[in-house]
Amino acid sequence: MPKTMENSNPRLLISEILRKVSNAKTKKEKIDLLRENNSPALRMLLIWNYDDSVVSEIPEGDVPYTPNEAPVGTDHTRLEQESRGFYRYVKGGDPKLKALKRESMFIQLLEGLSAEEAELLCLIKDGKLTSKYKRITKAVISEAFPSIEWGGRGG
Repeated sequence: MPKTMENSNPRLLISEILRKVSNAKTKKEKIDLLRENNSPALRMLLIWNYDDSVVSEIPEGDVPYTPNEAPVGTDHTRLEQESRGFYRYVKGGDPKLKALKRESMFIQLLEGLSAEEAELLCLIKDGKLTSKYKRITKAVISEAFPSIEWGGRGG
């Protein structure tokens, strides 16, 4: 996979993948891009956004965090690396975690990500991925990843 101009890491950020998918002209291109860049983190984020049975435990709306201004691909973490902790931010994931601690952890997570990935995670927690990536639909996701079973995830 060739390096992109934005990212010094040869592996695309999830935000870069979704931008490419959203900009793809045909449904087949979108599906192919999703499958080529398939990862547990990508599927988790898409499920979090599109599955109505997944309820975010982070309050809807703007999150008071300071975006990480470091150049993409340098001094920040990646959604792909952080995905193993996403369960903390959805209903039933970690019920013993106090709301204030959960929100504080979410802010720390956002501040460690690149600005674009932090923005993406904020959209996903509110189920608003399509407000930025308008041409990525649940139907496209379902066709790209037929093994995803929608619903039944509520905690």
